[in-house]
Amino acid sequence: MANKIIKYRNDLKERAQELRRNLTPAEKILWQSIRKKSLGVEFHRQVPILDYIADFYCHEIGLVLEIDGATHEKSFLEDSKRQKRKKKEGL
Repeated sequence: MANKIIKYRNDLKERAQELRRNLTPAEKILWQSIRKKSLGVEFHRQVPILDYIADFYCHEIGLVLEIDGATHEKSFLEDSKRQKRKKKEGL
């Protein structure tokens, strides 16, 4: 998985940077637990993938972590569509 290039929309870069500076309380808690390779792999936060921004992503193993909560205004249907696209990309 380490050499796979994941496509993303270029216009999401700036928004991802903004989100990194403003993590939600739940994202901060998780980030403290997974940063600095504490699980043996490197995670990145707020990563543009395809046409959205993943909360956390480990390129090495192709793992996307999404934190759902009050600030994530997405429906079950949108989540399902997004999951199918990630699976198609091997994530």
